[in-house]
Amino acid sequence: MLFDDTYKTIVQPTESIFRDRGSKFLGYAYPVASDNDIKAIVAALKAEHPKANHHCWAIRIGTDRSVFRVNDDGEPSGTAGRPILNTLLSRNITNVLVVVVRYFGGTLLGVPGLINAYKTAAEVALDAAQVVEKTVNDIYTVVFDYMHMNDIMRIIKDDELQVLEQVSELRCTIKLSIRKTQVERVMSKLNKISGVKAVYNYSG
Repeated sequence: MLFDDTYKTIVQPTESIFRDRGSKFLGYAYPVASDNDIKAIVAALKAEHPKANHHCWAIRIGTDRSVFRVNDDGEPSGTAGRPILNTLLSRNITNVLVVVVRYFGGTLLGVPGLINAYKTAAEVALDAAQVVEKTVNDIYTVVFDYMHMNDIMRIIKDDELQVLEQVSELRCTIKLSIRKTQVERVMSKLNKISGVKAVYNYSG
């Protein structure tokens, strides 16, 4: 099975509003790098909407469809976070957090009504988003003697690698972003140059 090193995500935050029988559902979609972003975003929305009854959310991270978190925030289990997540999964977008803020309007919507409302609020927020395709990249720090600078730069040019940081001294350091499917080929080239050390940092 070939590794899929591309994924779809959104460019910038969006907002939406959906109303059903007096209840108001405000949808917010955010591009995120990790689930560490949840706390600050949800806290900001709670500060913005202190009188709202629920702040429900779902987040999906990475290309594995099993990496996600959901929160019903007091709504019946499975009626809020899961429908929001299913919207992310059905559109196959990731590295996205969707929060739906609910103001209760006095009429109970029932389980099907809640599922539809949270799903629709998420869909409308994502409809307003610009979706882009990105590649899964590994970040490496490459250390080498200055005499090999031309060899290293030729590899960077030939494989169209992105340079994130560069320090040129007698012993040089370059931080590179390498597309996942290119890593093996690039490492093979680097290993042929004497004294070059490539250290894996993280995937992004």
